[in-house]
Amino acid sequence: MNKKFSKDKLETIVNKLLNKTIPAPISGTLSGHAAGEPFDKYVYKILGENYNNIFRQYEYLNHLYSKNSHIFSAEGRHQLIPYLTLRQLLNRGNKTTNDWSLSNQFEEKQNDTADILHVEDNNFVIIDVKTFNMDKLGQPPNIISSYKLAKACKNIIQMNEYDILDIIYIGIHWELSDNQLICKKSYWKELFKSEPSNLYINHAAALQIQFHVDDLDQSFKGSQEDWCRSFLNHYLESYGKRINRMKKKFIEPFIL
Repeated sequence: MNKKFSKDKLETIVNKLLNKTIPAPISGTLSGHAAGEPFDKYVYKILGENYNNIFRQYEYLNHLYSKNSHIFSAEGRHQLIPYLTLRQLLNRGNKTTNDWSLSNQFEEKQNDTADILHVEDNNFVIIDVKTFNMDKLGQPPNIISSYKLAKACKNIIQMNEYDILDIIYIGIHWELSDNQLICKKSYWKELFKSEPSNLYINHAAALQIQFHVDDLDQSFKGSQEDWCRSFLNHYLESYGKRINRMKKKFIEPFIL
């Protein structure tokens, strides 16, 4: 079986998620990160069966550092990732990286940028699984920090690191039945095909971009450079409006 990464195969995989049932979390928690984790782990398993070089983010770093165990410094380990954009998105902090060893390897962190990572020939695909409980009303999930994404866009432009990174979101809408989570809707979308000016930045939620995966438009037709420049303009405009509102509410009324 050809296990090269292809988006056509991803389409087939995501379509097969429909009506898939997964046991509910043992903890019984059906909100937040814990509710979606069973589907996240299932998608990771299925992708690993269909593609080579599928990792959790922490697994990739452990794999990379283990293969280069003669390198001990954080700076040297960071440099093992060939692109500045990816180094800033994927690496852990300097102290944590310095402390890494074959007997003290990384474990998964909830705030890792990538749920799932595909790496092949120095091309990277970040795949995040976003789940939604259809029985509850609520705001769309946090997707990625707008600040983190802005830094990535700046690096892509300044370092000429175009088309070495894809960011893909898999959306799963589920319902609970007899202690089973049932996938009722499944989608996948590409961040760099969305219209940047339509991305909602929630300043009250840790600067997160928020959307339901099924609502993410795929209308952007420009290059990745065009996308990054468009997003940075949107980011600056959004923060400019925020700053102006804050000045009017919290500064100007108190100037005597």
